[in-house]
Amino acid sequence: MGCCVSKEHTPRLAEKGNSQQQHGHRRSSSVNGAHSGGGLPGFAQFSLSELKSATNNFSSDNIVSESGEKAPNVVYEGRLQNRRWIAVKKFTKMAWPDPKQFAEEAKEVGKLTHKRLANLIGYCCDGDERLIVAEFMPDETLAKHLFHWENQTLEWAMRLRVALYIAEALDYCSSQGRPLYHDLNAYRVLFDENGDPRLSCFGLMKNSRDGKCYSTNLAYTPPEYLRNGRVTQESVVFSFGTVLLDLLSGKHIPPTHALDMIRGKNILLLMDSHLEGNFSTEEATVVFDLASQCLQYEPRERPKTKDLVSTLASLQNKPDVPSYVMLRIPKHGEAQSTTPPPHPLSPMGDACSRMDLTAIHQFLVMQHYKDDDGTNELSFQEWTQQMRDMLDARKRGDLAFRDKDFKTAIDCYSQFIDVGTMISPTVLARRSLCYLMCDQPDAALRDAMQAQCIHPDWSTAFYMQAVALSKLDMHQDAADMLNEAAILEEKKQRGSKVS
Repeated sequence: MGCCVSKEHTPRLAEKGNSQQQHGHRRSSSVNGAHSGGGLPGFAQFSLSELKSATNNFSSDNIVSESGEKAPNVVYEGRLQNRRWIAVKKFTKMAWPDPKQFAEEAKEVGKLTHKRLANLIGYCCDGDERLIVAEFMPDETLAKHLFHWENQTLEWAMRLRVALYIAEALDYCSSQGRPLYHDLNAYRVLFDENGDPRLSCFGLMKNSRDGKCYSTNLAYTPPEYLRNGRVTQESVVFSFGTVLLDLLSGKHIPPTHALDMIRGKNILLLMDSHLEGNFSTEEATVVFDLASQCLQYEPRERPKTKDLVSTLASLQNKPDVPSYVMLRIPKHGEAQSTTPPPHPLSPMGDACSRMDLTAIHQFLVMQHYKDDDGTNELSFQEWTQQMRDMLDARKRGDLAFRDKDFKTAIDCYSQFIDVGTMISPTVLARRSLCYLMCDQPDAALRDAMQAQCIHPDWSTAFYMQAVALSKLDMHQDAADMLNEAAILEEKKQRGSKVS
């Protein structure tokens, strides 16, 4: 989904294939330089042999981004001897024929260090080779999360956070006297090991000394650049406006088309349909208005970066929720849960594979009690006061579960279960998740096993066991259970198609 953007300008600093699994952990970005470069703290001048060793001699298997023919620059992933992961951008000598000028430009960019940037940590200028080295960002690009997602679209609060963090990065660069950013787009926004969005430092350095700064489709290029070929601070704000459109629509829409729809008050038609109403219309309207200001034809009518920050900061609605939670990735440093099974995983299975308890909670809320059909048949005589009290306890448990008050949910569900008149695998699965949320994996496993006894072919019971086993560091058992759940789900889907 979405439009593909030329790779010429897209340093996709993320892993290829299953290289994370091969190395067995998430890649860190601890600072540990090589040789001092120009006296800049944390900045290094690397030798060509160091970078060859780090990238397996610039192997094609290490390429994470290839440039187009007009500016043949390539980005590689690599790992230094100190175990630090890096991204290496390789230029041709023709792009920067003067080694002194190249080194000075790299050092100037290297002076910029900020938590909102994927920082430049070094360079190499050896013979005909021209290379710059940056922190490695393991969790893909904004373009991947917006245009090419697989299981879950980027939630609204995370989109607002991306917009704010990138505005903060641009404002920082501007405050440091480096306001120009070349070819800002969704591929320049990267996610670090904690799921926080960062702006690639590669855009702070031109692809060549005298080369073009914009390689995107002309429909997305600032109008003044088309007139005079110059990039200004206002041009960067225009490009930021196109990123705001990407965040709003989930698509790469030409600015002129989007502006026509905004002027026609067709804002909701532009919104990403995959958000399915899970956003604030008022907040979206503010972002659309801001995008419209950024995309003004006259550069002087566009807002300053500090205005972008102040507007977007006021919209943040989940400031205390970590980015890795909203991005649905494991917390940095947490053990990976299980090895993916050979059978395809459903969204529930994928969430369990990643031990994403928030996504599992959302699934169980949405499923309600539809999988309990047929497990209880009550006579008229059984509808006693005790029964009504029991059902009231379950209802209170459901409300607490929905509101993520997991301790209260455990108490209420326990009242329902202890009476024993009704049996409900869904209640057991929900209490199992509550125990996981309260760091009680043993109790969670017992409830999931009991749910399986009641409903032997219920995949959710197996999925919950997989998560509990993984929490107990029984990873092989967890992988086996995950695979069984996937098989049951696949069998159920086949059966529904036949019927």
